Amino acid sequence: MTSTILIADDDPVQRRLLEAMARRFGYQSETVDGGLAALARLEAPNMPAIHLLILDLVMPDLDGMGVLAKMREKRINVPVIVQTAHGSIDIVISAMRAGAGDFVVKPVGAERLHVSIKNSLRFDALEDEVRRMNRRVAGTVGFRDIFTLSDDMNRIIRLGERASKSNIPVLIEGESGVGKELFARAIQGASDRRGKPFITVNCGALPANLVESILFGHEKGAFTGAHEKHSGKFVEAHGGTLFLDEVGELPMDTQVKLLRAIQESEIDPLGAKKPVKVDIRLISATNQNLIEMVKAGRFREDLYYRLNVFPITIPSLRSRPDDVPDLARRFAARFAAEEGKPIRGISSEALHLLSRYDWPGNVRQLENALFRAVVLSDGDELGLAEFPQIAAHVEGYEVRVPPVPAIAPPLRVPASNTPRVEVRDPHVVRLLDENGNVRQLEDMEAEMIRFALAHYRGQMSEMARRLGIGRSTLYRKMKDLGLHEGEGLSDPKSSCAA
Repeated sequence: MTSTILIADDDPVQRRLLEAMARRFGYQSETVDGGLAALARLEAPNMPAIHLLILDLVMPDLDGMGVLAKMREKRINVPVIVQTAHGSIDIVISAMRAGAGDFVVKPVGAERLHVSIKNSLRFDALEDEVRRMNRRVAGTVGFRDIFTLSDDMNRIIRLGERASKSNIPVLIEGESGVGKELFARAIQGASDRRGKPFITVNCGALPANLVESILFGHEKGAFTGAHEKHSGKFVEAHGGTLFLDEVGELPMDTQVKLLRAIQESEIDPLGAKKPVKVDIRLISATNQNLIEMVKAGRFREDLYYRLNVFPITIPSLRSRPDDVPDLARRFAARFAAEEGKPIRGISSEALHLLSRYDWPGNVRQLENALFRAVVLSDGDELGLAEFPQIAAHVEGYEVRVPPVPAIAPPLRVPASNTPRVEVRDPHVVRLLDENGNVRQLEDMEAEMIRFALAHYRGQMSEMARRLGIGRSTLYRKMKDLGLHEGEGLSDPKSSCAA
């Protein structure tokens, strides 16, 4: 699913023009004829989320400034591009102070609007990621930090909100990578332990001979090598939450001590003369079937029923494909900022590919795939070519890997409607034709112009400057080739790579 843009303008001609441009750029679009209708759509329940609002400042019922004020009052965090027929600096400053992210002057050109849309969506996604990371550090992550369009996931979130109102032990089940730790942090962030310690223990990574010491602590001299006192994870989590990830990996003898700690709210550090009282909220997680482990004798039945008081099962990413585009955009924005890459977004074709993949590694795999794509990208948009490993596992996509030499005959592939994901160097120009002869300069010039048109997303001034020719010359050559502004924007690397 691509981003949805809401266009609010009382002029029907302007609405149609903006809607046509938004759809040409690959976005979904909706239109309303006034400010009140825009607010009603933004607040409409059980409707697809609006990712961006293009807002006219002059409307009869409620003007753009009034809409911005209402959005701030109701805490509607949707990025806004305002448009006005008058480019007065005072109007622009007032709109920006009221919450707008960018502005355009009517009639806006396609190039200017496209850049503004991509920048607004990227900045909004990056802002959300930064806010979420800050809340994670502060221990105040909440359920609003879990982005989903899935009905199943929304039901799970409502369960988590109920669990957060009490101190009941929660067992979070789900495949590896679905976000069990984030969900546990959201439970704490919505509870009265918000901002208190949140201590994570990966039970599967604990050394067998140090499990008890790490969990419950030890006194100085309790065993060989115990040169100083260690408080343990239970004491570290005092007043807050202890999150036991992969709890099914705990050794059987440690399970006995864990059961007592839960029942009595006290622990026995190794070498201690008396037990230590602890006040913790216990949340456990597993990607295994604990009841089957109980039947196999690998997990204590009494501990299972102590942990499984309030079970929550998080659905896999493959069962909620509508969540993939939003997650992908947020990851891309964060990694682009971290890596210093000028990436404005992800193409609609790439988002469609990502939504069709099964994601056996769930959200963690999606995050890593976006990290790799951002690192390898040379353009301002992530396209199909940045996800060859994903395309190789999705039916209907063909991955082509070219030969290493820069001068080589072209790959002959039967014509088909199958989308191609080409992994090749965009800086290599094919010098020979299909018969092995040197290509004509006219053909190579045409290919360069087509590539520049796609690479610079139709920005004519930039194209002319980079190609070293005047704009009038460029327009003439494009006319001779039958090219127009806006053509060939889907795959900037498809025409010039070897």
